[in-house]
Formats: sequence, structure tokens, C-alpha cells
Amino acid sequence: MENIEFLTRYLNNASPTGFESSGQQIWLEYLKPFIDTYTVDTYGSVVGIINPDAPYKVVIEAHADEISWFVNHITEDGYIYVRRNGGSDAIIAPSMRVNIHTDKGIVKGVFGWPAIHVRNVEKEEVPSLKNIFIDCGAKNKEELLNMGVHVGCVVTFADEFTTLNKDKYYVGRALDNRIGGYMIAQVARQIRENKKNLEYGLYVVNAVQEEIGLRGAEMISRRLKPDVAIITDVCHDTQSPMYKKAEQGDLACGKGPVLTFGPAVQNNLLKMLREVAKAREIPVQLASVSRSTGTDTDSFAYSNEGVASALISLPLKYMHTTVEMVQREDVENVIRLMYEFLLQLKPGHDFRYFK
Repeated sequence: MENIEFLTRYLNNASPTGFESSGQQIWLEYLKPFIDTYTVDTYGSVVGIINPDAPYKVVIEAHADEISWFVNHITEDGYIYVRRNGGSDAIIAPSMRVNIHTDKGIVKGVFGWPAIHVRNVEKEEVPSLKNIFIDCGAKNKEELLNMGVHVGCVVTFADEFTTLNKDKYYVGRALDNRIGGYMIAQVARQIRENKKNLEYGLYVVNAVQEEIGLRGAEMISRRLKPDVAIITDVCHDTQSPMYKKAEQGDLACGKGPVLTFGPAVQNNLLKMLREVAKAREIPVQLASVSRSTGTDTDSFAYSNEGVASALISLPLKYMHTTVEMVQREDVENVIRLMYEFLLQLKPGHDFRYFK
């Protein structure tokens, strides 16, 4: 399967938090030719392994889930009210098409919204969980139930992957963070196709349930007990309107991967990543966090007895919308940075600050 074909299929497939299995199967099938073996844990995190018998364990990781909604209440006249599954934004919901995932298959619907003609514009009501609703064209609750819709069904936006500006930008829902799953898969592919023999065990981890508290990474890190972990996720491009660079950093699509300073990031590991980037002429940007990174880096860093962990972020526009955007060149540079880092890493490297 060609890279772009895999990326398109992987992004278009719904993989909401807690219901990631179909996306994980797509990802694993793509990865299998480039690994020696794999494991799947109880909640669906998947690990592709190269050199499973090596004592020194290195993780590269992304998360597989996307934000979504749960059916929370069905009215007698056939309208559906929802609650969040992850950090879903009610303000973008009106006029969106949705897929309701049921045991009988996909039920199509839309987030309806009253026309501007009948709203009080002077006292504009902002979309919120109190007033957004889904319309499936059903005349009543009984008809919805017969379709297979019930409380607890998961709901995803129907938008799919596309590109902009002669394929310069990738656009779609769930780039946060299935684009990460794509990138770590490409690292494994390049290692195998370029016939690189690693002297340590490489664990290519696609974790579940990040969007509701880093839960998949928390579970899998305790199982794997790695020595080193490189996490990839997305971060905010702050160049578009309404961002505040003094508060949120000065980060831009097209200027390379973002390396983060923060308590969970092991400084010697971060230094090595910066040195690799400099030696290989890979552009990088720098960011800082005051406490946690808010990514799976935190779960790996503080698992077991402490794991040397670092974060490589991909600048992204319009996070948690259906039009998330990343630049293709940044994607390629994240892949390059992880790949080059892994090639120069020696088994048994001790990242402690002093001994």
C-alpha cells in the first residue's frame, strides 16, 4: 500500500476514543511487513516490535484516537443530544454532518441549528452542549431506536482527508493524532527498507485513549518498561488569527518539528535530539511547558521508575476541528528526525544526569 493511500484510508476511518479497534487494525496491517512481531493490549494499544529479544528497549509513540461524541439523550420527537468523548468543541458542531456508529451500521445525521432569520441576533446564543442536537430525519424516538441508535452510541464527524495548495498541506479531522501513527509507521518502514540493523529493541507504539487523559500510554508504558521513549503529537501553529504568541509560543507550520522543554522531558535526551537535528540539517522549533506536556510523554516519563522521554511535535492549525492542517514538509522532517535519532542511538545509553 502506497504511503498516501495508507494515510487517506487511515485518516478517513473513524477511530474515536474507546473505539479505536478498526483504525488500529488498518495501522497494524500496514506496519506488519516492517516489524518482527507485535502485541495488542486489552484496551487496544498496538505495539510493533523490531528485535524483540534485545534487552535495551526504545519506544517511538503516537496516539490513535480522535475526539467524538456520545449519544446522551433521545427526545420523544426524535432529536439527539450528546456529550463529549474527549475535547470535542460544541461551537463547530452546527451544520456538520455526522456518522452515528451502531450495531446495525452507520446512521447518518446532521447537527441542526435554527436559521438566522428566527434567532435573536442581539442576544446570540452560542452553541453548547445545552443546545446542539442531531437530526437523523427520524419522526420520533421509536424510529431512531429501530435504526439502531441508542444512548451510548458514538458519533463522529463525517469530514474526510483532503489536501490544499498542490498537496502542500494535509487537511482533515483526526490529524490529532493519527498523523503521528502515520509518521512512526514510516520510520519503521524506512528502517526495514533501508536494511538498517538496530542493536536494540524498537517498540513502535500506537496508544489508545489519549484524548481523555493519556490512558493508553499509561497502560502500555507499564507493560513495556522501556529505557527510552520518543513521543510524537501535534502542537498549535500560532500564526493564524486569534493566537497569542506571548502566551502560546511562536510556532509555525513549515518551519520544522517542535522540540519541547519541560519537567517531563529528559534534558540529555532532548539535547541528543537537538544535536541530531543540527548534524542532519533538519529544521526544528522550540517550545516550553510550565508543568505537564499534555501528551503521552507524561505517561511514559513518569511510569515505572522513570523513563527518559522526549516530545517531537508537529505544528498543526485548527486543532480539534474537522479542518486540522499540517504541512507535508513538516511531516517528512518529523519522520527524518526520529529515523536519524534511532540510527545513531547506541544500546545501553545511560541518560542520567550524573552517576
